[in-house]
Amino acid sequence: MNPFPKIAIIGAGLAGCEAAWQMAIRGIPIVLFEMRPTVKTPAHKTGFPAELVCSNSFKSTDISNAHGLLKAEMEMAGSLIMMCAKENTVPAGTALAVDRLAFSEQIEQKLKKHSNIELINMEVKDIQLLQDEFKIIVIAGGPLLSDALSDSLNKILDEDELFFYDAIAPVVFTESINMDIAFKASRYDKGDADYINCPLNQEEYQNFISDLINAEKMPFKEFEQAKHFEGCLPVEVMAERGVDTLSFGPMKPVGLVDPRTNKRPWAVLQLRQENNSATLHNLVGCQTRMTWPEQKRVFKKIPGLEQCEFARMGSMHRNTFINAPKHLNTKLELKNKTGILLAGQLTGVEGYTESSAMGLWAAINIVSAINHKPILPTDNQTMISALVNYLVTASPLNFQPMNANFGLLTAYKGKRNKNKKEKRKIQAETALNTWKSRLEDVGWFNV
Repeated sequence: MNPFPKIAIIGAGLAGCEAAWQMAIRGIPIVLFEMRPTVKTPAHKTGFPAELVCSNSFKSTDISNAHGLLKAEMEMAGSLIMMCAKENTVPAGTALAVDRLAFSEQIEQKLKKHSNIELINMEVKDIQLLQDEFKIIVIAGGPLLSDALSDSLNKILDEDELFFYDAIAPVVFTESINMDIAFKASRYDKGDADYINCPLNQEEYQNFISDLINAEKMPFKEFEQAKHFEGCLPVEVMAERGVDTLSFGPMKPVGLVDPRTNKRPWAVLQLRQENNSATLHNLVGCQTRMTWPEQKRVFKKIPGLEQCEFARMGSMHRNTFINAPKHLNTKLELKNKTGILLAGQLTGVEGYTESSAMGLWAAINIVSAINHKPILPTDNQTMISALVNYLVTASPLNFQPMNANFGLLTAYKGKRNKNKKEKRKIQAETALNTWKSRLEDVGWFNV
């Protein structure tokens, strides 16, 4: 008989899969519930676990970048998500981008082959009913929590849900891009030429901004609010903030030279490879809620995309998260309901790696508690602990989701003559040493 309690995880997204794997390989039996493909969502296309619905990029791998540091910490802890991402990469410069389908298929294979994981495709509608069978429940339902599960969680929290809107960028067929105009390059020729770049002159850029502002958008329903996360704004919202916002943001031309003119363009729309076969490319920074006909009209005015064919149109979907500082403790457990933990974007983090990290954090603390080991401290000494520290210490009055960033870490206090990248590298190395020591303290490497 297995000496460990059977644990239920609701949701086989990034966080749920990470948590399930980490506990299963340490001998804990897991029942992993996933409603797809039985119940579909507005954004998912398949029934595979850990499907990536927005971008195929996990962002930078450089530890002097906050996302790179978080990845390094997760790799050190044996992350399933990072392992499978690295085994299914597509070219993306210094970023970690993956072939979506191959990535999700590998996750599913690993989960289904493990003897301690039972994957059940059904919708969980009542969390409290599960408590009759499971002592510990991890809710990792993700940003597209079903109405029934959301209602069940709201009853436990005794409040209405919080939400914001996340936008998805269009994807085009690579062969439809006009490479007589567009060109392959990475900024400052750093690394391989992994991006396709569509150059715009000043007039073309200003016309693009005007089109974005005036294009027809999908309307919000009466009960919805136009509440966007700052880290993933629709391109038209950025355009409305000022004519130069995009040219100093995702369409900045610095480090790029148009080979036709040997000059830097006024602005550049970059496209990132979407799959291993390089047949698809994603319009970087062009997440949108424009109607589909308007997307075709507006984006086809971009030089190089005049004849582009869309494999996926941009869209918007609602993301759900709770008021973390009001409801969660440092283990990501509900303060008013022992044995129920949250993981993923539902906790109030934003981003693939951040969501996966919350699944890892929940798993480490569950395993530590079962094995009578210390609980991981939440502070600003490592990136993952700093994210959790934000969740539990932020103001509950106007709580908003958070990405990994160096502002969460202890400030650099060394020599002042170092540049920002050097300072951040030192911060990252300190964080990694601290994280390694903490993992050793809870015996995390002993699997």
